Amino acid sequence: MTTELGKDLAAIARGVRAATVAVHDARGRGSGSGVVWDARGLIVTNAHVVRGRGAAIEFHDGRRLRAALVARDEDLDLAALRVEGTGNEFAAARVRDSASLMPGEFVVAVGNPHGIPGAVATGLVHRCNARWVISDVKLAPGNSGGPLVDAGGRIVGINSMIARGLALSVPSDAVVAFLRAVRTGSRAA
Repeated sequence: MTTELGKDLAAIARGVRAATVAVHDARGRGSGSGVVWDARGLIVTNAHVVRGRGAAIEFHDGRRLRAALVARDEDLDLAALRVEGTGNEFAAARVRDSASLMPGEFVVAVGNPHGIPGAVATGLVHRCNARWVISDVKLAPGNSGGPLVDAGGRIVGINSMIARGLALSVPSDAVVAFLRAVRTGSRAA
């Protein structure tokens, strides 16, 4: 049983790593993680990870590309970046409706804590509301902006911070609404 669980977890992590990036603030004020949201190079991360007008993005396969800030929402702690240039195809994340999450569900965080690329942490959902997915996943500096995924490898949140020992992640539903506002032009950088 343990061997099968380990293989399943490794498969989830492998799939999510392909859509997880390292985000380095252009001003050199820090770094964190991000998620490739679409195959054309839209990256979602936390607003506190990207303070300037752009970032250097480091992909799972070793590519390093520049990205420009498209939109930021400090209240939601979200930022959207677009990889500069054309002709690139990227492995994009799959997304799940976070409103369907239940307490006790298994979740996985993938990111770059302390500069360790593709690190994995696991836990259980404690609660999910419109503002946060709250879990007992152990996050560390560098996990910010990275994906929180369900047992099927689908994004349910963007990891943001630790509060009172619990991980707080922006729900995927809030990310979808944020990106919808970006597309319609009602939200910009």
